[in-house]
Amino acid sequence: MLGWAITFLVIALIAAVLGFGGIASASAGIAKIIFFVFIVLFVLAMIARAVKGRPPV
Repeated sequence: MLGWAITFLVIALIAAVLGFGGIASASAGIAKIIFFVFIVLFVLAMIARAVKGRPPV
C-alpha cells in the first residue's frame, strides 16, 4: 500500500512539473488518502501484534 502512495506521489510531481494542475492535485489527494490508510493499518497491526504477545521484529 505504501508503494501505491509513492506511485501516486510521483505521478503528481511529474504532472505538476508538466503543468497539469488538475491531474497533479487529484494524484496528490489520492496519495495522501492511501498514505493515511497505510499508517492506520500499520498502527493497528502493531497493536494487534503487541496484544498477541509477540515481540516486534
